[in-house]
Parts: sequence; structure tokens; C-alpha cells
Amino acid sequence: MTPKRDERPLKVRLKTKKSRTVSSKRWLERQLNDPYVARAKREGMRSRAAYKLIEIDDKYRLLKPGGRVVDLGAAPGGWSEVAAKRVQAGEGRGKVVAIDLLEMAPIAGVEFLHLDFLDAAAPERLRALIGEADVVLSDMAANATGHKKTDQLKIMALVEAGGEFAREILRPGGSFLTKVLQGGTDSALLAQLKRDFATVRHVKPQASRADSAELYLLATGFRGGTRGA
Repeated sequence: MTPKRDERPLKVRLKTKKSRTVSSKRWLERQLNDPYVARAKREGMRSRAAYKLIEIDDKYRLLKPGGRVVDLGAAPGGWSEVAAKRVQAGEGRGKVVAIDLLEMAPIAGVEFLHLDFLDAAAPERLRALIGEADVVLSDMAANATGHKKTDQLKIMALVEAGGEFAREILRPGGSFLTKVLQGGTDSALLAQLKRDFATVRHVKPQASRADSAELYLLATGFRGGTRGA
């Protein structure tokens, strides 16, 4: 039978259990009712985050066949999976190097470094694996404390570290995509990126939950010549 036009999937609601906190109940309900979670499961993707990168790349064309990509904070591998497919790393054309302090199951065409990106040895080890890159991706996020200002400072520290690394490893014309929080991008960081890149913009893909403060900062057209500055 063909469903009526105004029919919608029934929203899943969970009963509260003594062992389940209110916040965990809300998280589970959100997961069960999230169309991107369902889509990732249906299409065999590692995480719903893959669709954020797909949407951004469909619009801005960052990942080109033969491209060289570094994925910071890669686990469980949603972004690495998309990047490997689009630069054709599995066919030996492009190259993807990923890093995370968490383990990540292998992906064809992706070299994985099991290490905290903030470890002093991480940047040099990544450079040894890839040389120069066309794109640096960062979906890194610090563990939330629930204190807005503290969480903002923690994620900005990751953004700054990722940006500094991007300046050191990107080829001229390269791109840097990183997670930030709405209303919290440091003005000094923005000014630095605008000096180093031709275009800097904030983007919020539809796959990013509407009620989330998550936002992405996209810097394209790396000018080069800023290493060591």
C-alpha cells in the first residue's frame, strides 16, 4: 500500500530505566531517530560523519583523484573512507594518511597512525608518511566537560594545532577543513588563516545536527611560502 503524503516515520521513544541517565536516554533517542545514522547503517558507512564530508566535498571539490590527504582524529574512519574513495587511494592514485589515539579498523588505501595528534612526535611521523598534502581534514573533538567556555578553549586548541600543521604540510593551493563551535572561532586564528589562504568560510552541512553547536571552518587556496613564519 502506498503511504499517505502526510505520513511520517513514528518517532522512537525509550522508557527510562534506573540504570539509564536522562542524558543517555536523550542521546539514544536521538541516535535511533537520526536519518543519517540509519543511512550510514543501510549503506555500510562507518559513521554518520561521512555524510558531512560528502556534502562539503560535493560543494567545494576538495578531494580530487590523485590527491594526498591527512585525516586528523580519524576514528572510526568515516572521513578517511570517503577521502580514500574520492582520491582513489585504493587504486594507488591518491594517498590518505590518518591519525587517532583510538584504534581504527583498516581501510583500503589508508595508512593509519595510532597516536595522539598532540604528541610531539606526531607531525613529523605524518610528514614521513605523506610528504606534502593537498588537503588536511580535522574532525577532532576534545571530550566535553559540559562547561561551555572550557569546551570552547579545548576545541580551539585542537583547531590551532591542526592549522599550524596544515601550514607546514600543505602544498600551494591546498585546503584545510576543521571542526569548530558556533560563535567561538578565535579572531586571531581567523586572521592568520586569512593571511595564509585565499578563502576562509564557515560551513554547516545538513548532516550536522541542527541543534548542535558544531560548525566547520574551511580554508582553501593555501598561499604557501608561510612555513616557519
